[in-house]
Amino acid sequence: MRSTCLCLLGVLLFANGACGDWRQFRGDATSAVAPDTGLAGDLTQPSIQWSQELPGRGLSSPIVVGDQVIVTASSGYGQKRLHVLSFDAGDGTLQWDRQYWATGRTVCHPKSSVAAPTPASDGQRIFAFYSSNDLACLDLDGNLLWYRGLTYDYPNASNSLGMSSSLVTADGVVVAMVENDSDSFTIGLDVATGEDRWRIERPRAANWTSPALWSNGERTLVLLQSSKGVSAIDPQTGSTVWQYADGASTIPSLVAVEGLAFVPSHGLTAIRPGTTTPDVAEIVWQEGSLNPGTASPLVFDGSVFVLSNPNVLTRASAADGKTEWKQRLTGNFSGSPVIAGGVLYAFSEDGTGHVVDLAKEGEILGTIELGETVLSTPAVANGGLYIRSDGHLWKIAGK
Repeated sequence: MRSTCLCLLGVLLFANGACGDWRQFRGDATSAVAPDTGLAGDLTQPSIQWSQELPGRGLSSPIVVGDQVIVTASSGYGQKRLHVLSFDAGDGTLQWDRQYWATGRTVCHPKSSVAAPTPASDGQRIFAFYSSNDLACLDLDGNLLWYRGLTYDYPNASNSLGMSSSLVTADGVVVAMVENDSDSFTIGLDVATGEDRWRIERPRAANWTSPALWSNGERTLVLLQSSKGVSAIDPQTGSTVWQYADGASTIPSLVAVEGLAFVPSHGLTAIRPGTTTPDVAEIVWQEGSLNPGTASPLVFDGSVFVLSNPNVLTRASAADGKTEWKQRLTGNFSGSPVIAGGVLYAFSEDGTGHVVDLAKEGEILGTIELGETVLSTPAVANGGLYIRSDGHLWKIAGK
């Protein structure tokens, strides 16, 4: 059964094309949808190509830059030792493991980890962020370029459950959400120097969402989601361009596609900049039955996909929010699903990977059992699916 499920997973993955880099949480465009870039060779015997043991703990997702798979971890007493690890995408060889001491608080919920935020890359540098509010910048060879212990500058920025917002890069700026019950802010740092470009005050409430990129073809903005709503930020200046102020979830993150943002708010709400008042978002539609659980929604082929608690996958029209079909999966989900070539991959907390055919009303084509807890979101790149379990980094590929 295991080999059959692996075969289904690999055939679907490779039949729909190898993919390029996956440089930040939910991919380069933060959409969780992998681009099709074609298939080289006849890969008809897929398998787990490799797995590598990881130190300590970690919930962060892997990112892929060229032939490198980057992941973070935290180990030692109190998870105070911070790791950035690079593996060869081809054979899983450990290329380097850089380690630093946390300068901020490392207290977090037992289910979480200090290495919860997903790192990011601009193609030249790697930015690794941690719940301790430490932010390291390395080159692709693992050399440290700069390091910011944000707790030194902002000692009250933390929450008792731990921070988990991932990074995003845009226009030479790396954006970090440090939102909490006390000194709550989001900061934009120069990618080359680590110096502040801007810092904006944010609602004082614990927040575990991650920033997303929004584009209308003319400009790219960074969308920040909080309990108060959504703010669209100019990545160069930190100024607010438009906003939605009717509240939103603090766990699943929004997704933006083709000028629309789909926000976990009152179920799910589709918004865009207003036509008469451009600085205020207008609601395109709002559907209370589309209520994401922990997993973030995603959009593909004119439809929006929502994975609710505990395990129902719903496909609805991206134009009006009307439900098209539902499919029940198995288990609880903390990580978010991804889509490659019209197939959705979702890993439950118990390590069960689901392969869902989106063209056949959510038919489950197979499952794969990793046998370890999975709380992260997969990455898709270079013809492989990379997933991080509680103790290992895995690549599912073809022979």
